[in-house]
Amino acid sequence: MTDRAFTVVVERRGVVTLRDDPPPPPVHDGQFDVETVFSGLSTGTDLSWVKGANPALHRRWDSELGLFMPGDPDVGYPIEKFGYMQVGRVTNSAISAVQQGDLVAMTYGHRSAYRADALADRFVKLPDSLDPVLGIFAAHMGPICANALLHAAADVHGADVRSLADGVRGRRVAITGAGVVGLLTGLFARLHGAASVVVVEPTPARRRVATDLGLEVIDPDDVDPAVTLKSRWRHAAGDRGADVVFQCRGQASALALALRLLRPQGTVIDLAFYPGGSEDVRLGEEFHHNGLSLRCSQIGRVPRGTSHLWDRERLSAETLALLAAYGDDITRHVITDFAPLAEAPETLVRLANSRHAGLQLVFT
Repeated sequence: MTDRAFTVVVERRGVVTLRDDPPPPPVHDGQFDVETVFSGLSTGTDLSWVKGANPALHRRWDSELGLFMPGDPDVGYPIEKFGYMQVGRVTNSAISAVQQGDLVAMTYGHRSAYRADALADRFVKLPDSLDPVLGIFAAHMGPICANALLHAAADVHGADVRSLADGVRGRRVAITGAGVVGLLTGLFARLHGAASVVVVEPTPARRRVATDLGLEVIDPDDVDPAVTLKSRWRHAAGDRGADVVFQCRGQASALALALRLLRPQGTVIDLAFYPGGSEDVRLGEEFHHNGLSLRCSQIGRVPRGTSHLWDRERLSAETLALLAAYGDDITRHVITDFAPLAEAPETLVRLANSRHAGLQLVFT
């Protein structure tokens, strides 16, 4: 790392810069400093700021009502903190929980260093046995995927969820989208005993990665996935299809397909982000006629009634277990690109104007 301390800032739509940070004062009790080792890119959320597509830039969010409202948005340029997949090495600590040299997973945004407050900042200390680059998934991205399984389990068991397996064990699971979220969710489902896990993905390179991870894949441009899976997955007369579908692709067409894959009265657990809306979802078709359910699973909340047993710390622990089981495969096949953090502005602008051919890009 260079001695220069800087933050990656989206100044305005299509313009990203490095902003120099002043030297921090000495650490006080409850604080610690980290130097960034890895910073993972979320091509959906992070690039929505660069593209100007994030809905928070255009409408005001009323957190009390839970509504986007007309009026001036609460968020505007410059965006000085974005990104939620950081691994930092502790360089100075005034808390007992971490010592100099420890590696921690955090969500402090794309920057070269960070001053953390143990009361305000969540951190996950990484085990020595873990490949450090896998830590980008430990604080936020992995818990997003684990929370999807938790939502599937709550759909079956209500508040009495004891294991992530409760929603997938012995069940037929479909995944729409073989991006990072879809692949990690598929591995979670396989780890927790799903009878079948099938990933539907149109991009050949991503299908190859899913296959390399041991997941079954279907090309939706080759066959109709709904016909294929419903012909195979029969529960009873007039009852065919996936028990649960995890929708992991931020396109309305993928959500529409996810609904078509379900058995009657099945549930789509939706992890996707739709900055452009979802006008193509035809709720008058399978959704209506098959009595389907659609549950949004986002890391901001666990299913109602489960918070006494489940929180983000436990979801991070589940993520570390997944990374221990499949870490070598994830490192080899899912983490596809690296770039220096100092080159983040050029990289982000380029990716905002073109399709990212790889999967997980990591700034170093």
